[in-house]
Amino acid sequence: MTANDELKGWFAGRIPKDWFTGAPEVRADRDEIWVVANAARSGRIKQHREDTRETRMQISEEAEKRFGRRVSWGVRIGDAREMFTHLAVPAMTRLRLPEREVLDALVDSGVARSRAHALAWCVRLVQQNQSEWLKELSAAIERVGAVRQQGPLN
Repeated sequence: MTANDELKGWFAGRIPKDWFTGAPEVRADRDEIWVVANAARSGRIKQHREDTRETRMQISEEAEKRFGRRVSWGVRIGDAREMFTHLAVPAMTRLRLPEREVLDALVDSGVARSRAHALAWCVRLVQQNQSEWLKELSAAIERVGAVRQQGPLN
């Protein structure tokens, strides 16, 4: 079982069934866990947010103690997705002049407010244009993790 499978199972078992339709989408990195699910027919996003706040906070506290990461919640109704909370985590990087020039061009043209905003914009662009490649890469990483779990040191 991968770490992501453990997270999905834990949240699926912990979230009240009447909150959502189907299993929640659970995404995670080293810093944060996102829980996004299809809202049940009970109503709009804002009402759902208010109705579930106390229980979400309890589940978040338990998950943060267990998994050592912040939990961010969101909901999806049809094509609309709204995150209630989420982190913006700094990512340290060293860029040479050509890379900084790209970021500065985005800032100078008004596309981005700062180098950090420009870098986030570039990452989103790669995500949109290379989504299939990124999915293949993620699947390969999961396979490597599964093979490691079967290794002699476990």
